[in-house]
Amino acid sequence: MQERPPDGPLPAAHPVPGARARQPDGDQVPCPPRPQRAPLTRRQYAYGITVALLVLVLVAAGILR
Repeated sequence: MQERPPDGPLPAAHPVPGARARQPDGDQVPCPPRPQRAPLTRRQYAYGITVALLVLVLVAAGILR
């Protein structure tokens, strides 16, 4: 690897033989779209509400103690 002087220009870019194809500009790599998520069930809502109430009771008990 050749080092360049600290204030000199960057070396010219050139394609590497046998390398994979260039990605389009930007940081994103093309991929298939994600499938839609299934809606939440009643059981999942019930678990979420139960956990939220439990946390609320524990916080209230810690504050009032």
